[in-house]
Amino acid sequence: MTDSRPPFRGPFADGPPPEALEVEIADLDHFGLGELRRAVVVQTVLFVCVLKALVRGLPRIVRQHKASVVAEAAAEGAIDAFILLGPTFVKTGQVIASSTGLFPATLSNAARRCLDAVPPFPVEEVHRVLESDLGQPVATLFESFDDTPLSAASIGQVHACTLPGGRAAVVKIQRPNIRHRMLVDLRILLRLARLLHRTPWGRTFNAEAAVRDLHATSSQELNPALEAWRQDRFRANIGAFGDNTMVTAPEVLWNWCGPQVICMERVWGIPMDHFEEIERRGLDGALILRRGAKVWAEAALVHGPFHGDMHAGNIWVLEDGRGCYLDFGIMGELDDEWRNVLRDLFYTAAFDLDFTRVVRAYRRVGIFPEGVGTDEEIAERLGAVMGPVLASGMKDFNISEMVAQSVDMLSAFGGVAPQELMLISKQMLYIERYTTALAPDYVLTTDPFIMKNIFPEEAKAKAAELGVTFPE
Repeated sequence: MTDSRPPFRGPFADGPPPEALEVEIADLDHFGLGELRRAVVVQTVLFVCVLKALVRGLPRIVRQHKASVVAEAAAEGAIDAFILLGPTFVKTGQVIASSTGLFPATLSNAARRCLDAVPPFPVEEVHRVLESDLGQPVATLFESFDDTPLSAASIGQVHACTLPGGRAAVVKIQRPNIRHRMLVDLRILLRLARLLHRTPWGRTFNAEAAVRDLHATSSQELNPALEAWRQDRFRANIGAFGDNTMVTAPEVLWNWCGPQVICMERVWGIPMDHFEEIERRGLDGALILRRGAKVWAEAALVHGPFHGDMHAGNIWVLEDGRGCYLDFGIMGELDDEWRNVLRDLFYTAAFDLDFTRVVRAYRRVGIFPEGVGTDEEIAERLGAVMGPVLASGMKDFNISEMVAQSVDMLSAFGGVAPQELMLISKQMLYIERYTTALAPDYVLTTDPFIMKNIFPEEAKAKAAELGVTFPE
C-alpha cells in the first residue's frame, strides 16, 4: 500500500527565519545566588583536584626538587578539575590547548586532554530534542538512526542517520540546558580572571578580555540555526569563481534542521593532522593544504564569512582526496572597511612588501592615532618585524612570534590589536602547524595561487615571474 501522507517538512525546510539567526548575548557581569552556589563547587573541585595531583606527584617533586615539576603537577590537577566541572571548563581547556604561546607550556600541554574529554549525553535526551524540534518520532523522521554518537563536544554531539530514501546524513544536536550552564560558569570564570589580573601574567594576557571573548564566541556557537546558515553560505561561496572543486563543506539538509538541530550530508575522511596516513594513501598533503588555504583566504578577503576554528578536527581530508571544512560554530566576518585592510595586508605580503600601504590601511581604521609617527617611520618598523619572516621558509616562520611582536609594536605606537585580526592570526597558527609537517619550506602569504581569484592579474604575473603554474 502506497503511503499517501505528504512528505515531511521540518520547521526550517525553507531555511531559518531571520529571528532564528539573532544572537543573544546575556549579561556576563550579573552574579546571583545560583552563580554563588556554583562558584563554591568550582573552587572546591579545583582545590581538591590540584591537591590530589600534587600528592600524586610528591615523589617526583622531592626527587627532582624543581619548580617546573610542581607546576606540571598543578596543571594536571587543574585540568582534572576542568574535566569534572563539565562542558564550559572543558571548552576553556580546549582554548588553552589551542593557544600555545599565550599560556604557560605546562598548562597548554596538560589541557590537550580536553580536546576529547567530553562524555556524550544520554540517548533519551537526544530523542527528546529531535522530536521537540522536528515534531515527529525519531523512527518516523529517519530510515535509521544510530543512538551511539560519532563524536561528543562541549556544546553538542553528532549522530549518524539515514534519511528517507537512503541518503547518509548526520545530525548535530545541542546539549540540553547548555546555554544556562555555560552562562553561569562564564560568570564565575570572569571573577577568576579578575583575580588573575592581579598577577603579572594575568595583566599581560588580559584574562578578563579572554573570558569575554569566549562568551561572545560561545553565544554564537549556541545558535545552531546561525551555524547552519553560515555553513550553507560558506559552502555556496567555495565555487563562486568556478574552481575550488577539490574543496568542499557538507551540504546542509534544511528539512531536518531546527532550533537545536543541524542535519547535513555525511562525509568520510581523516583529520588534516593525520600526516602519516595522508602520505600512506598517496595523497599530496601540501596541495590539499594550498587548496584549503586558498578557499579560506577567498572567504575572508572576498565573500565575508570565514572559518574561525580550523583545528584538525574541523579540517578533513576526504576519501576522494578533497579537503573538507567542518563545524561552523565559530565564524568571523569582516565589514568592508576591515576586509580592505586585510586585502592590503595580503597584497603587501604576496607582491611587493610595501608596508606604507599597510600603515595607511591601519590609519583608515584608527589603529594608529593622528600624529603618531609618519607612514614611512611606522612602515620601517613593520618591515623590520614582518619582512624577514615573510621572506624565509616556513620552517623558520614562527607566526605566533610574529603576531606577538606586531601587537607589541602596535602598543608602542598607542594602537590596539583588533579582535578580527587576532581571530585571523589564530587560523594562521593552525595553518602553520599543517604546513610545518606537510611542506616545511612553503610560505602561505607569498604563494600567488592563494591570490588567484583575489588579485588575478597580479597573481598571474607573479606566477610567470616565478615560473610556476597554478594547480587545478
